[in-house]
Amino acid sequence: MNNHHLELFKRHERNPILTAADWLYPANSVFNPGATLLHDGTTLLLCRVEDRRGLSHLCVARSANGVDGWDIDTQPTLMPDPDNFPEELWGIEDPRITYVPEIKKYAVVYTAFSSSGPGVALALTEDFHAFERYGMIMAPEDKDAALLPHRIGGHWVLIHRPVSGSSAHIWLSYSPDLRHWGSHKIMLAARLGGWWDAHKIGLASPPIETAKGWLVIYHGVRPNAAGSIYRLGLALFDLHTPEICLKRSDEWIFGPEEPYERRGDVDNVVFPCGYTIAADGDTIQLYYGAADTSIALATGSVHAILEWLK
Repeated sequence: MNNHHLELFKRHERNPILTAADWLYPANSVFNPGATLLHDGTTLLLCRVEDRRGLSHLCVARSANGVDGWDIDTQPTLMPDPDNFPEELWGIEDPRITYVPEIKKYAVVYTAFSSSGPGVALALTEDFHAFERYGMIMAPEDKDAALLPHRIGGHWVLIHRPVSGSSAHIWLSYSPDLRHWGSHKIMLAARLGGWWDAHKIGLASPPIETAKGWLVIYHGVRPNAAGSIYRLGLALFDLHTPEICLKRSDEWIFGPEEPYERRGDVDNVVFPCGYTIAADGDTIQLYYGAADTSIALATGSVHAILEWLK
């Protein structure tokens, strides 16, 4: 299938840009990083690192250009703390980072994994050295979550993906204090039938705030005889009422094609948890996990994506 008419995201020639071989301590795989630009322009990735027991923790990698020359923490940055947070017994996974100007902190929303299943946890940090854990804010089974960067109508907004029965849709919830969540609403539903996003969908990276609305990259899971394929689609939501979907792509726009995306611990997965926007306000660097094994980078244009979605 020729997807060149759809090349909204262009893979970086150095992909994969980070692998377990880059770590200074033993790791099985590194993938699904949250991403942010620090105030000095440094790109920070908060990577999911799976150890050789099969449990995950989070580790920071920093780069001046967001592509190479990574300075990786020599020890895990954020470890599970099951003594104080029993929901983290089997590891912490898939962080998504939002800078929140009102509190001058980065909100890290991640998946806490235990015998009850995956739940959504929140930690705040100013420097990615010290973290204030809020613990689990959405009970299992729930994941693929991110915080919007500012309140809407006086309330904080969390996007997340609870599972109900055989299907999984993207929801959002509101909170006065980041601890107590309610007013739950479906934001985007998985389609029915044979679509690429018919079984389960979930938020990829945190929403991008644009003049036209919240631009959401989401993943769709298509089960088939060989397993599942994780691919990406686009949707646009109202700035003031983010549960209102303005546009949604029928086609997927990015899927596993390269060998490092096709083969790994989990085959046929591209899974972004973070991005940065360049100083031009348009160029997006999308960081994604490839086959649950390594970290790759693709670049695109917010303007071009919005034009295509029209």
